[in-house]
Parts: sequence; structure tokens; C-alpha cells
Amino acid sequence: MKPLKILILSYRSAPFGGGQGIYVKELSESLANLGHHVEVFSGPPYPQLNQNIKIIKSEGLNLFETFNFRDRLSKLFKKQKKTLEDYYEFFSVLAGGFPEMKTFGSRAEKYVTNMDYDIVIDNQSLSYGILNIQNKFPLIEVIHHPITKDLEHELETNNGLIYRFSRKRWYSFLKMQKAVAPKISFILSPSLSSKKDISKDFDVDLKNITVIQNAIDTNTFKPYPDNISMPYRIITTASADVPLKGLDYSIYAISKIHKKIKDIELVVIGSPRAGGHTERLIKKLKLEDKIKFITNLTKEEIAIEYSKSSVAIVSSLYEGFGYPVAEAMSCQIPLIATNISSIPEITGEYATLIEPRSAKMIEDSLNDIFLNYEKHQQIAIKGREHIIRNLSWQTIGKKYQDLIKIVINNHNTKKC
Repeated sequence: MKPLKILILSYRSAPFGGGQGIYVKELSESLANLGHHVEVFSGPPYPQLNQNIKIIKSEGLNLFETFNFRDRLSKLFKKQKKTLEDYYEFFSVLAGGFPEMKTFGSRAEKYVTNMDYDIVIDNQSLSYGILNIQNKFPLIEVIHHPITKDLEHELETNNGLIYRFSRKRWYSFLKMQKAVAPKISFILSPSLSSKKDISKDFDVDLKNITVIQNAIDTNTFKPYPDNISMPYRIITTASADVPLKGLDYSIYAISKIHKKIKDIELVVIGSPRAGGHTERLIKKLKLEDKIKFITNLTKEEIAIEYSKSSVAIVSSLYEGFGYPVAEAMSCQIPLIATNISSIPEITGEYATLIEPRSAKMIEDSLNDIFLNYEKHQQIAIKGREHIIRNLSWQTIGKKYQDLIKIVINNHNTKKC
């Protein structure tokens, strides 16, 4: 395949953790390693890309960097050459919305107007501007999972009228995404589970959705023999106070086990909201000295945290793909994970799968692993081999390249 000029769009790309910034960095690097010229157009926060990959910074206001009104107002006033997108972004946030996807799409559309790319890959903004970009360029829309699932699980946790109103206002961008998704010709999903949910919730024809699983940097997420794992150190990755991640159930399990195992410790990669639900629960259960949160870690630092731990837990209620699952397996650590959505597609037989919302099953699984650790270590070794074989960027990057070829050919055929 001849070298292509590829543009990746990402409305926000935080460089730490297992989210969008990491995905954009690794996808761009994988495609560049296959010989293509790759550029990334991103809103703030910006990703940390390899030197050979050009980043074009979309000048969004990044209003969610702070929750202080004066700071947000200052961001608006200090910006030079303010646009309609800037004013829309500010007042929409003021009214409790999340407008970044819509304004990013408008900025991206303006940027590409006079540019020349062989293909554009949008990382799940699903904004109106993307439809106009699709008219000019071959386009792949990546949807990791429909955000309808986030709203659904948040509304399940609280019946308060004000809470429900504020959540629906925040997720008001879903109206745009539901309008845009059915008009996209090529959607990429990382799992069969996500594909079904995208089709159902966004009214997308299944034939327009291709499944290519996300990949893991297996050269970074690996065992680190110099770090000796602590026998009763448990690790999980969760955005605290986000119900979708099911952190409560891991916390309740720890509250039971620590009565028998005094040395047990739960390390959470993520940060709790100050004074929020998670902090209150930990205080209520008197687990302040048993649970600690760490955040803003590089991939290497996350992998080292895994290597210091004896067991990983993923207690999510939904995962479009489930990076923490694959990362833990790639680090060769025994894993307990919920048997929902995409997770069994990733784990195969190489993890202890449990029902969601079950602190008791987490507790029982931890006890079993502690009692039979050597057996579970052997399963974890095979789990890493499974990840290397199926989910390395060397494997997944070539699948992206094959899809890119199909999308370009389809676009050129339509033009003719």
C-alpha cells in the first residue's frame, strides 16, 4: 500500500491514563510505523505524540480544566480572535452542557477546508462538522461505545429530580450524535458488544459498523521482574464517582476481606471527587488507610503499579472495550473482571469472570486467588500470550490499514 496522508481528529486527548489521548498517540504511531504520514488535530488537553507526528492544536477554551466561574470567564476574555464557537462553548457550559464535541467538529471542518488528506479518522466526536468532512474526504468514525450507556447508568444511581435534570442537560450532545451516526458511512467499533449497542442506540445499520479491537502497547504493559508484587495489594482503574466503573463493589469487597487480611490494600488509578460519593463511602466503611488513589501516571508508571500488585479488578458495569482489562492481562497479573459487554471478548478464558454489581463475588474470587495463587499466575502468563497474539499494535495496525484501503476505494468509487 502506498504511503498515505492521514489526519486523526480527537476533540480532547488527555495524555495520561488509558483514555483518548493514549489511543490517539498509539494509533498515530502504529500508522506511522506502517509508512504513512500522520497528523493529529486535537482539542485541549493535547496528546503527547511522537516527534515524527505533527499535532495541529484546535484552540478550544478547555473550560473543564477548572470549575471556577471566574477562571472560565478569564479563559474566554483572554483568548485572541474569539469565534462563534468560543461564545457557544462558554454559554453552553454555563448552562450545564458539554459542548466540546460540537464546537470541535466546527473547528475541524474549518481546518480541513483547504487541506489535502487521503483519509480522516475521527475519534468519536460524532459532530455535525464531521458530516461535511465526510463529503470531501474518506472518513472513518471511531465509536468506542455509545455514550447513551454512560447516561443510562448514571440515571440508575439517583432518582433526584435536580440530579436527573442536570445529567440530561450535560448529555444533551447525544441528540447531535444520534442525528449524525446514521449518516456516517464507515463506523469502527472495538467490540461486537459495542457494535450491537451502537446499532441499537444510534439507529445505525449493522453493515456500516466494522469491528477492530483496540490494541495494547505490550512493550510497555509487561511484567517488571525488578518490582516484587505485594501479596495483598489489589489494583483497579476507575474514574471515581462515575457509576459505570462499579468501584463501589470493589470497595465493599475490600471492607469484608480486610477483617481477615489486615495487610490488604486497594490501589485505585484515578481520583475521587473531593467530598463526593466515593470519599464518603470510604469514610463510612472506615477504609481510609486501606484505599489510596493515584493519578496522572504515564503508561510506564501504570504498568509498574500493576507489577507491584498481586491481583487486578475491573468491576465495570459497562465497557465499550475495556483498556484496564487488556492492560492488566498484558502485565501478566491475575485478573477479576465483570462478565459484561466487551470484557469476555478480551479475556477469553484467562480471567476470573464475575457478575456485575456483586461485591460478594469479588470477595470470593479474591479469596480463591489468594489460596491458589500459583494456579492463577499460570493463567495470567497465558493471558499475556493471548494479548500479544491478538491485541498488539503490530496486529491491530494492519487491520486499520486494511479498513482504510476499503474506505478510500469506496469514496473514490462514489466520486466517479
